[in-house]
Amino acid sequence: MTKFAYFGGHEQWHPEDLVEQAVLAERAGFDMVVVSEHFHPWVDDVSASGFAFSTIGAMTAVTDHIEFATGVTTPLFRYHPGVVAQAAATLDRLCEGRFTLGVGTGENINEGPLGYDFPDYAERNARMTESLEIMRRLLDGEKLTYEGDFYRTDRAKLYSPPLGPVPILMAAGGPKSATLAGEKAQGVITSVKDPAETMERVVEPLRSAASDAGRPDPTVLATRWSLYAADEDEAWRALYSWRGLRAPGRLEAVDPMTLRQRADEMPREEVLGRYSLVNTPEEIIEIYQPLVGELGADIVTFQMASLDQPALIELIGSEVLPRLRG
Repeated sequence: MTKFAYFGGHEQWHPEDLVEQAVLAERAGFDMVVVSEHFHPWVDDVSASGFAFSTIGAMTAVTDHIEFATGVTTPLFRYHPGVVAQAAATLDRLCEGRFTLGVGTGENINEGPLGYDFPDYAERNARMTESLEIMRRLLDGEKLTYEGDFYRTDRAKLYSPPLGPVPILMAAGGPKSATLAGEKAQGVITSVKDPAETMERVVEPLRSAASDAGRPDPTVLATRWSLYAADEDEAWRALYSWRGLRAPGRLEAVDPMTLRQRADEMPREEVLGRYSLVNTPEEIIEIYQPLVGELGADIVTFQMASLDQPALIELIGSEVLPRLRG
């Protein structure tokens, strides 16, 4: 049965707000909270940038049964993969086995500000290959001595191990990442615009790679962006903290000011045109139902912004989730 997740974006809300949203999401009937992990946000004027691992730790203290996932962290530069495995194990213990580690190859806006070079995709993919192996082996309890091209460990071991086998999901938007996820991870996190395209470019390569490697059926966590607003003016205000996300040069930028300036030079309708605009429970269902029915996602994440997020969480819980589950 499909699980439904609420997306908590550190780029828009401060940690204390996200903790409260996690409480509301659990009360509303969501199965999971997917929490973004960023050093810098997408704009510099109306934004936030909390430390995701601490935020999730605080969420575990005020919730009872909801699951958690990072969406996503990058175990390549700012964090050694062994440190990410340690963080995942700690969070898994705090939430009593309800944690999923979501990882990805990253953006320069999180690595460049701290002085790290941001290499091309080929190197990042090679780094991720090593990183996935290190994290998996540590999370599975191994005392690990590892000598790779990018990372080393010397008898590394997690002495506060996870309570169970923490799943690792890798962000994928195309077949190369999806294939690596099928070979080395337990599934993917993928952002969906066209379900048929995602099926062809991500889900099918993922499943094929896992099958070829003799691995279990992989998990598909599908996210979709939408704006809950009555009109374009309200949608623009709801989007304001995210408007740099669709600006040119997103992967290479270091300063959120740069993306904010580029976004504000674009026609507003062009920026808004890259998001789905919804204003009723029926329209929300229409947007997210294909991720359940056509894509067959195991987890569907509501990546939504509005001017009243608590009210939106309650609306989804009362009028959308029951119908999607039905």
